Amino acid sequence: MKQKAQIMDATAISRAMARITHEIIERNRGVGDICLLGVKRRGIPLAAMLAENIRKFEGVEVPLGHLDITLHRDDLTDEEKREIEAECHIPCDIRTKTVIIVDDVMYTGRTTRAALEAVFAYGRPRAVQLAVLVDRGHRELPIRPDYVGKNVPTSHSEQVSVMLETVDGDTGVYICDATDEEQE
Repeated sequence: MKQKAQIMDATAISRAMARITHEIIERNRGVGDICLLGVKRRGIPLAAMLAENIRKFEGVEVPLGHLDITLHRDDLTDEEKREIEAECHIPCDIRTKTVIIVDDVMYTGRTTRAALEAVFAYGRPRAVQLAVLVDRGHRELPIRPDYVGKNVPTSHSEQVSVMLETVDGDTGVYICDATDEEQE
C-alpha cells in the first residue's frame, strides 16, 4: 500500500477528538448516561481518547468497553464464523445508556451495521450514536455518523489508513493507493 498524502497528524487527530468530545457532551447534556464502545482495533484507542477527554473536561469517568464485530460481519460464512473467537467487553448494563460506538474510518457502513448487531446482542440501549475519526463517503447502507473528526472525499481506488501510536507505533491519517483486496 503506497501512501499518497498525510491528511492528519497527531495534533490534528488530538484536536478532532477534543472537538468530538465537546460535541458529545453538548448533545447528551452531560455524560452521566453514556457508554463508549470502541470497535476493535483502532476504535478502541480512539474511544479511550474520548474517555480521557471526558475525564479532563467534565471530571467524570464514563464506562469504556470494546466491540469485536467479527461474528456479525456479512462477508463471512457461518462456517468461518464458527472458527472465530470474538471478544466484546461491555462494562455496564447498556439498557439505560446512550451507547456511543467509536471507529476510525466510516466507509460503506457495513462495519457499523455489524457493530450495531454486536451492541444489540447485549441488550437494547436507550440510544446509539456513532463517532468516527474519518468519514470517507461511499455508503452502501443508510448509516451516517453523529460525530465526525474529518470528512475526506476519496475514490474507491484509495484507502484511508489511520495509524495510532498504541497500535502502530506512529500517529497520523493517510490516503493510500489500494488494490481491491486491501479495501474494507
